[in-house]
Amino acid sequence: MINAFLRRKPVSQYGWFGDYSGWAEAQKECGGYDAVNILEACKNSLLKVKNGEAVYERDSVLFDKIEYSWAALAGFLRCALENDGKLHVLDFGGSLGSSYYQNRGFLSVLKEFSWSIVEQKHFVDCGKENFEDGVLNFYETIDLCLMDRQPNVLFLSSVLQYLERPYEWIKRFTSLNVDYIILDLTGLIDAKDRITVQKVPPEIYQASYPCWLLNKQKVIDAFSERYMCLSQFNAFAGNELFVDGQKFGYGGFILKRK
Repeated sequence: MINAFLRRKPVSQYGWFGDYSGWAEAQKECGGYDAVNILEACKNSLLKVKNGEAVYERDSVLFDKIEYSWAALAGFLRCALENDGKLHVLDFGGSLGSSYYQNRGFLSVLKEFSWSIVEQKHFVDCGKENFEDGVLNFYETIDLCLMDRQPNVLFLSSVLQYLERPYEWIKRFTSLNVDYIILDLTGLIDAKDRITVQKVPPEIYQASYPCWLLNKQKVIDAFSERYMCLSQFNAFAGNELFVDGQKFGYGGFILKRK
């Protein structure tokens, strides 16, 4: 979920709300990310990109030019340079390939290039039917992906904050021992971790879901046993956001295995 409305001027009924004591409490007020309308909106927009009818898609919204995350792209290219021009990305929670289509113009010239998405089953089924092309592939679990591919980058774009137990997932991610982990569009805050409800404007799609705002240093520390942080960066969207008057922003990290 890349949150195409990050650049919008805040309005009272959409955005981030609350400071919940637990994930389940927030979930009671939400529709979640598994709603059929989200899949259909993403599919219809990305098919236009795939077929050359549109240039770029983010969270089902179409744009007339690609908006790059240059920091993340630099991380991909560094990994490829260190691996004889070979880049194999595991994109966890990558929808139907938004980031693949965003970056393939730069990455497809590499000696070897593959992009593997791990997603919910209905996204995987749709991806296999409509978007797999020999470079882009879809899997229901990390383990299934690893049986077929050997990724050297794990990409987490706008995903960590939507996992109920993000720090448990970080342990899982670091145990994969890939060369690089790149986080992008991660909701970061200087205060303590906070669980909110995020409400999406209906012109994107009708949805709401629990969303963490994660303490920046705590996230870095969680990766630090096995990974060193080469770079911290502001995301290409959403650098100055608010929840109940508290400021936060979307950022990312380039992490290299020690």
